[in-house]
Amino acid sequence: MIKIALPKGRLGEKVLNLLSKCGYRCDNFDKNSRKLIFSDQSGEINYFWVKPSDVAAYVRLGAADIGVAGKDILEEDGADLYELADLKIGKCSMCVAAPADFKDDTSVPLRVATKFVHTAEKYYGEAGRDIEIIKLNGSIELAPLLKISDVIVDIVETGTTLKENNLQVIDKIFEISARVIANKSACKFKGNAIIEIVEKLVKAVENYD
Repeated sequence: MIKIALPKGRLGEKVLNLLSKCGYRCDNFDKNSRKLIFSDQSGEINYFWVKPSDVAAYVRLGAADIGVAGKDILEEDGADLYELADLKIGKCSMCVAAPADFKDDTSVPLRVATKFVHTAEKYYGEAGRDIEIIKLNGSIELAPLLKISDVIVDIVETGTTLKENNLQVIDKIFEISARVIANKSACKFKGNAIIEIVEKLVKAVENYD
């Protein structure tokens, strides 16, 4: 039995569709159902439908052997996992954004609004910049407009929301895409089966129309 954690939402549905094309069909899956565990037709694979930010935790704790999570989740979580493949889907960027007239006053700590606390601390720590974190869970773009932060650290896909709120990207921290991750112990005992699934999934992505 291989246990796979998939993120709820469009990304998880896309990956599940790709896995179905690989021969791991799951006809009993219903995205509108409250059921969270589904099996493929062979009964040899269990899919767990979980919150995107929890995928790494399920894999790290061994509840799932492999999972699919965005690079943003992996960087923020910092879990000790194997990253087996970059699926090159769900692309966006982790960025620093600020008002157009922003000027960094290095004599005082920089106020950074974000929900990605670890990512922001690591980025500015490596730059040697003192910061004050303002942890927010939504509408991050509002923080500079209301003068409670100088900049934000957040995911940027198209940049439309930033423009509509008179913000602009001032630095790109890293590129984000969906990654296949694996529990280290699972790789020891189920390595061949895991690699077979991952290789088929990567090939399906490459051939995806």
